Amino acid sequence: MEEKLKQEPSDIIKIVMFGPESTGKTTLAQALAAHYNTKWVPEYAREYLQEKWNREQKTCEPKDLIPIAEGQIHLENKLTKQANKILFCDTDLLETKVYSEAYYLGNCDPILEKYAVENTYNLYFLTYIDVPWEKDDLRDKPEEREEMFDYFKNTLDTYNKGYVLLKGDFESRMKTAINHVEKLIQENDNTYGNR
Repeated sequence: MEEKLKQEPSDIIKIVMFGPESTGKTTLAQALAAHYNTKWVPEYAREYLQEKWNREQKTCEPKDLIPIAEGQIHLENKLTKQANKILFCDTDLLETKVYSEAYYLGNCDPILEKYAVENTYNLYFLTYIDVPWEKDDLRDKPEEREEMFDYFKNTLDTYNKGYVLLKGDFESRMKTAINHVEKLIQENDNTYGNR
């Protein structure tokens, strides 16, 4: 099982959209991938949990977290091979860990926690809660957005993950994101040479 939670080695720049639900992560991942003519990794949990909801009218349970994490890393590893210099991830295992702790009394499977911390990314874009809440079958807790945002931010601080806060309208977020991506590409080119 552990191998299924491990990133495959790659020189691709990886950036994660990170933050509470309904804060524009998917929109940004898609738009940035289109801007850079590369791939983005969807959130596997949405597909998995929507199917579960349609089938059983049940939401996420602790037993779902490892299959979700395995599906997420499988997708990431697959799309890393297809990416053009940079890969945008709609989520990562650290986000799964945050939700596990927030929903299941502070608990997280030790194996999930291990890879949530060990898997590496070049940068996190922390998405702020200043966009409208959009309801769907899977989202809940609109009244706890601020607490959830703080949980996400504190997690990045705790594990010393480099991040940039994205706030404001879509154009503002894109401009900030592109500025930081350009710096990363330049650093990467200087390190590995143009390929």
